[in-house]
Amino acid sequence: MSTFVLLHGAWHGGWAWQRVVPALRAAGHEVHAPTLTGLSDRAHLLNPSVGLGTHVQDVVALIEAYDAHDVVLVGHSYAGQVVTGVADRIPQRLAKRVYLDAFIGDDGDAAIDLLPEKVAGHYRESVSGPGFGWLVPVRSLQVLGVTDQSDVDWLTARLTPHPWLTYTEPLRLTGAGEGVAAAFIECTDWMRVFQPHAERAAARGWPVHHIATGHEAMVTAPEELAELLLEVQAS
Repeated sequence: MSTFVLLHGAWHGGWAWQRVVPALRAAGHEVHAPTLTGLSDRAHLLNPSVGLGTHVQDVVALIEAYDAHDVVLVGHSYAGQVVTGVADRIPQRLAKRVYLDAFIGDDGDAAIDLLPEKVAGHYRESVSGPGFGWLVPVRSLQVLGVTDQSDVDWLTARLTPHPWLTYTEPLRLTGAGEGVAAAFIECTDWMRVFQPHAERAAARGWPVHHIATGHEAMVTAPEELAELLLEVQAS
């Protein structure tokens, strides 16, 4: 059995995975779904100095505190950067890296530079205006492919602004994490912002899977996602 560590994307918290966690635990796995510093139930820790390095340390500390090994580290969206950073720090504790509609960054890459130019422009505009220069305001859920009103309501009540430094701070990698097996899952029923990253994964020889849902697969297709994560874990 493995230990799954599920990392949420921008604006979310560990709660975002609550529809996926039961199936993984029912299969006998240990599961952690932490909230990254400055978000959701940890929003009281939000400040302009919270960056990518903060979130990488969050996850490294969690894995070490539980003395977890054979970890399947799953990152959604922005958290692909965190997965890559953690794998570089503690590769010996990881069994798999899974990028769920997520950034695949290399050394020196900042998340904002991995977005399509038009989308990155929207981020910068919102940060400079309502984000006070250091926050990324919550994006439209409809843009992210969430169409069911009950899902929109459930998410809207919980999402919080995201620290901008996490998007501008580049990855600093030694290459130690490259030996950790990786897989990519792309969500295809939306504007497919992460399609170039799925293509990057394929070019690197990683297995690439697809789910016909919007960007928020853990909310809109939790059963299918859980099955796929179990398949990736077992492969």
